[in-house]
Amino acid sequence: MGRFSIPLLGFLVLCCFALVSEATTYAKYKDPKQPLNARIKNLMSQMTLEEKIGQMVQIEGSVATADVMNKYFIGSVLSGGGSVPAPKASAQTWVNMVNEIQKGSLSTRLAIPMLYGIDAVHGNNNVYNATIFPHNVGLGVTRDPQLIKKIGDATALEVRATGIPYAFAPCIAVCRDPRWGRCYESYSEDHKIVQAMTEIIPGLQGDVPANSKKGVPFVAGKKKVVACAKHYVGDGGTTKGINENNTVINLNGLLSIHMPAYYNAISKGVASVMVSYSSWNGKRMHANHELVTGFLKNKLKFRGFVISDWQGIDRITSPPHANYSYSVEAGVGAGIDMIMVPYNFTEFIDDLTYQVKKNIIPMSRIDDAVKRILRVKFVMGLFENPLADYNLVNKLGSQEHRDLAKEAVRKSLVLLKNGKYAGKPLLPLPKKATKILVAGSHADNLGYQCGGWTITWQGLGGNDLTTGTTILNAVKNTVGSSTQVVYNENPDVNFVKSNKFSYAIVVVGEPTYAETFGDSLKLTISEPGPSTINSVCGAVKCVVVVISGRPVVIQPYLAKIDALVAAWLPGTEGQGVADVLFGDYGFTGKLARTWFKTVDQLPMNVGDAHYDPLFPFGFGLTTKPTKN
Repeated sequence: MGRFSIPLLGFLVLCCFALVSEATTYAKYKDPKQPLNARIKNLMSQMTLEEKIGQMVQIEGSVATADVMNKYFIGSVLSGGGSVPAPKASAQTWVNMVNEIQKGSLSTRLAIPMLYGIDAVHGNNNVYNATIFPHNVGLGVTRDPQLIKKIGDATALEVRATGIPYAFAPCIAVCRDPRWGRCYESYSEDHKIVQAMTEIIPGLQGDVPANSKKGVPFVAGKKKVVACAKHYVGDGGTTKGINENNTVINLNGLLSIHMPAYYNAISKGVASVMVSYSSWNGKRMHANHELVTGFLKNKLKFRGFVISDWQGIDRITSPPHANYSYSVEAGVGAGIDMIMVPYNFTEFIDDLTYQVKKNIIPMSRIDDAVKRILRVKFVMGLFENPLADYNLVNKLGSQEHRDLAKEAVRKSLVLLKNGKYAGKPLLPLPKKATKILVAGSHADNLGYQCGGWTITWQGLGGNDLTTGTTILNAVKNTVGSSTQVVYNENPDVNFVKSNKFSYAIVVVGEPTYAETFGDSLKLTISEPGPSTINSVCGAVKCVVVVISGRPVVIQPYLAKIDALVAAWLPGTEGQGVADVLFGDYGFTGKLARTWFKTVDQLPMNVGDAHYDPLFPFGFGLTTKPTKN
């Protein structure tokens, strides 16, 4: 036996070393079999202040490199409107960019993966060749939560196709004044419709399990994304619809109009909530501890994370960034967990670190923020699958998603007038006509159809921004083979009269805009729209299709127009408009917004004492599909 003792001793020593090294490499937080709270607790017990503060920072993709992620332990990155890896970048190019940044995070001591976010507010709208769905103002018209859920599911797939697991959607604002430049991001002036449309959240994230605790975030794996209910709270109620302005309303009004959709969002497991730039009765929402911590976190039991808007804490002061250390204290102190910096991140990190070390901000506030961010990262499986693959790239702009978008367009159209005389409707239009005129600034303009938040932040006019079908091409695709389609953007009266057209389709509306750039006190159709309506509709039977993010001034032209259609901002699938104009499908949409007579009446919403609209909330003529 003696001669075996030395090798045996060596073997035992090796075993001990193996056990010790396994104990040091085994990290409970990396084990998906461990309970969620045990993983969070284990990881947080190992984190330094520097690593914790890093988790709270979200920076712009254009300043995010693997080195930056590694050095500052950055927790999240975003692509703002128009921020792309390359012009017309493919899904594969997006995946490669996201993964390169992620590798920087995975090279840190604790290898906490970063969370990449993007403004996918009507499809994956920053990305070339993505399906662009109608903006929310049109989707509210459908009053079809199951359709909205399918759009959420399709959007999640197209966002994941680019390697991104976080979408800053949905906007659940209740727009009470169409002068607001973000009104098209709102489903309705009526909170009940907005509440019904929160069904997009299970589309984006997956259905919450039956046994899930209220308020706990839920994201169902690699084909779903983290959703973001925004902008908390009252963003749609500002005075005169001025963006980022003051919402003057009592607590009862705030809770009964602007808050209800958040109850639905939280019960559906929404993983993040974005704070509004606006104020409530003079207090900036980004500094409102009572509503962010007191109400959202404590009363509503929201367990996901609260994120600021773009440079949101800077705008606590006026002018922005005037007293940054105060803004950091006020914003983080209010209960904001993740700060969208997006560029000057070292300044934020330095200020917050100083404030924690000086006990200006308590460590408990930092721990609350980090716990919430890690909870979402664990729940969504980001630790298990931090790197994206190419498995979903073919989902970007897929035919299935474009067909769904067409369905959404058809159901979002509202027929406001049909014929100058009772019993003589113009719609549906006959496909077999000798010669028809298509006119108007918006008839052959994919960018105008899509509106803001498309490829760039403010949107782009023209047909080179992405792939899709303009209304003009949709008309050509739909009419009979012998029908001559003449396109003239802004014809004069003589041209219209001398050509003996059977009828005309005039497509006019607003230019593209987003946020403050869309604020308008006039709400007019942009020139030459009005002159096109006057010259065409005075000379031939015409249907006017309005492409806009909200109701616009139409009363002065109404008598001349034979048929009037509100098409909102339909997105890339213009075929959906032609499908209904020519009777392949019937008009079914009902206004989810009041259509005013004059801007002097605003704000005017259904239920108001002095309610005298041109077309009331819920109005919409219907047609039956024609059998071809």
